[in-house]
Formats: sequence, C-alpha cells, structure tokens
Amino acid sequence: MQRRIYVDYGATTPTDPRVVVAMVPYFTEKFGNAGSIHAFGQEAREAVDRAREIVASAIGGSPQEIVFTSGATEADNFAVLGAAWGNEARGRHLITSSIEHHAVLEPCRFLEGRGFEVTYLPVDRTGWVDPDDVRRAIRPDTILISVMSANNEIGTLEPVAEIGRIARDRGILMHTDATQSVGIMPVHVDALCVDLLSLSAHKRYGPKGVGALYVRKGSKLTRVQGGGSQERNRRAGTENVPGIVGFGAALALALEVMDEEASQLRRLRDRLIDELARLDGAHLNGHRTDRLPGNINLSFEGRAHGHWPPPRNRRGNCAPDPRPVDHFAGCRRPAYDFPRGPPQSPSRVSGSRAPRRELTREVFTPATNFTKGTVSLPPGRTGL
Repeated sequence: MQRRIYVDYGATTPTDPRVVVAMVPYFTEKFGNAGSIHAFGQEAREAVDRAREIVASAIGGSPQEIVFTSGATEADNFAVLGAAWGNEARGRHLITSSIEHHAVLEPCRFLEGRGFEVTYLPVDRTGWVDPDDVRRAIRPDTILISVMSANNEIGTLEPVAEIGRIARDRGILMHTDATQSVGIMPVHVDALCVDLLSLSAHKRYGPKGVGALYVRKGSKLTRVQGGGSQERNRRAGTENVPGIVGFGAALALALEVMDEEASQLRRLRDRLIDELARLDGAHLNGHRTDRLPGNINLSFEGRAHGHWPPPRNRRGNCAPDPRPVDHFAGCRRPAYDFPRGPPQSPSRVSGSRAPRRELTREVFTPATNFTKGTVSLPPGRTGL
C-alpha cells in the first residue's frame, strides 16, 4: 500500500499517542466534573490544575493567568471583545494588522458595527508589520493592539516584542495570537510585553477543541459568555477535562523536543525552499529567514487558481489548499490579501507546506518530487 504524505501541519497535527494515553482515563474512570466538591470532582480539578501549570510555565506566566477555552478562536474572540468592552470607558479604538487570523478580524468587524473604530495596519512584501506604523496609528482613545506572533499562512514572524513595548509605554493592552508559535519556538509573555496571548492544543500534537488565553494579572477584561463561575469567573462552562489534560501533555512533550525539532525543521524547510525556488515562475512568500521553522509558502507565476490540483489527490498526498479560504456560511472566499509573488504578477497560485516531526528524509524526497511534478504539469491538468 502506498504511503500517504501529509504536509499540512500548519492546519492541524495528529494527536500524539502518548497524549491520547494521558487523556483516556478522564473519559472513563476519572470522569468527574472539575467543579464538583466530591472526590470525583477534585480528582478532575487536580488534573486541570496540573495542565494549567504546564501551559503557564510554557509561556512564562502564572497558573492564575491561564483561562482554558474551546480553542484559539474563542481565545482570540475573548481577547478582542473582552478588552474592548472592559475598557470602553477609556476609548473605542483598536489597532490590528490586515493579515490577522479571522478569529481576530471578525470580532474587530463586529465591534465596528457597534460604534468602535479599528485601524488595520498594512504589511510589507514579506508580511511584516512595521512598528512605526503602530506608533502612528495610536490615538488617545486606543485601548487594544492585536498583532499575531507568526502568520499562519506565509510564516513571517512579527515584531511583537517591539510593538508590545510601544503599547506598554502608552498604557494600551497588547494581545498576540501565538497559536503557530507556542511549542515550536520560545515564547515568553514578559519578553514579548503582551497582556493577552492566545494558544491552542491541536497545532502541537494535542487534541482539537481546547485552547487557552493568557490574561496578565491586572488586565481589565470583560467575560463574553454568561453561565457559571468557572475559570475564576472569566469563562463560563464546564471544563473539558480530557482536552485540558491532553493540552498539558502535548505541550510538555513539545517543549522537550522544541529546540531539536525546530533546528531539524529549519534544515528541511530551507532545503525544500531551495529545491522548489528553482522552478520556473516560483517566488517565496513571506520572509526568507524570519519565518516559522516549518513553514514554506511559494507562488507560481502563470498558474491561476483553477489550474492547481486539489489539496488531496488520488495518490493520497495532502497539502494546504493553495487558495487561502474561509469556509464560512458554506462559501469560499480569499482569507487575506497577502503580497504574493513578484510585483504586478498577473496570474499566480500559491501553495504552502508546513512540515513537522514526521517529515523526515524518508518522506522529504517524494513530497518534493510530487510538488515539482504538479507545478510542471500543463495548465488544466490536475496530477490525479
């Protein structure tokens, strides 16, 4: 049977078997509600608290500053909406970048429809946010700045620490979506000067459906959903104990291998970029070096979207959809207006690769050859 090759690890990762083993007891014999005061509940509470300590330690925060959520999307919504409503008396102006994840952009647009003002900062050709643009955008009524730590599509690392210092000097809350960074590169909330930080489990071999928001002590944040008093009365809803346990286990494993894994991924990434950049019409998107260790995003001039094969072909090879899309309300639309390919390139398609632990030399060559073969096909051919 032909082996399938998966290189869409920027979208999600398989759950590590060791993580699954850690989670299973909390589906069965240790099934208690972490909010209950009896022994079953306290057993679950202890597991949640251990995971909270791991997550906090991973980013340099304290356990009391971690709020577990259903994922990074909820964490981003909580950060943007909670900060806006919690600080509305001071102002109604927010700053973000034009290439944030929709989990940040959509709440911003929601707030715009309710009287808030949002400045969307441009990026340069590598997808980089200029801190000077942030300085110029700040107003007396600015209450939040949100800039992601690394872009999920083109991989560019943003100057969050410098932007965070600007925000702190002006007394403005600073949020970063670090979903793509935590566990793959060092992330420390104090070094980044952030007050709010979003993260997720399933990008680091953990389960889907669980994430967290770091909330620096003293940050004014209004909770956005009503219900119980879970998570120190900041996020209502029964804790997802198995998911939270898996989150902690996955992050602990990721931190153990982080430096070695990142070094290996950079070598493979750079080798793949060098191989594919030789193809006719190929252009690297994002910064050449200041990018996520496992991210590759290339544009191929002269290839319209309709000329690219589907993300999964009959050989079983899986890569990200070259058309960044949002599956919202059943429709497909461009996710971001990225600077892709050469200036004034009239027809191009971009595809990204996000290899992780399993992309070793054993699968590197077939993945590279498949991409080369696909790009070299005449327009209209799919490579199926």
